[in-house]
Amino acid sequence: MPLVYVLNGPNLNLLGSREPEVYGSDTLDDIAAQVGERAKGLGLIIDFRQSNHEGELVEWLHEAGAKGAHAVLLNAGAFTHTSVALYDAIKAISVQVIEVHLSNPVAREPFRHTSYVGMAAKGSVAGFGACSYLLALDAAAKL
Repeated sequence: MPLVYVLNGPNLNLLGSREPEVYGSDTLDDIAAQVGERAKGLGLIIDFRQSNHEGELVEWLHEAGAKGAHAVLLNAGAFTHTSVALYDAIKAISVQVIEVHLSNPVAREPFRHTSYVGMAAKGSVAGFGACSYLLALDAAAKL
């Protein structure tokens, strides 16, 4: 079965209590369960992870490439707007990366309008809350 990494960046461990008016009330565990359930129906295996550390996300992207993962769903959180290292890591692997966001960054503060992840990713899904992950997973299944 094809392997899809679902990588989550800084502060996403606080979902459910962190600005629910922006990010919704689902916890990261809730999202992981929803993604896992959808993955079963799509015939995919999920490796769902979260880190507050940029270097760890880079290492996981490298790992996804080395393991020949089918795709990576990446919600890099604030690193989306700052990390050339994530941009370079995405460009360095042959795995298709789909950028995921709960909120719509371009409808928010101007500093969120630039996405280094998006510049390197195959595509982006944003603004649909937890459903953004499910829509991205559906897209990954069709890659």
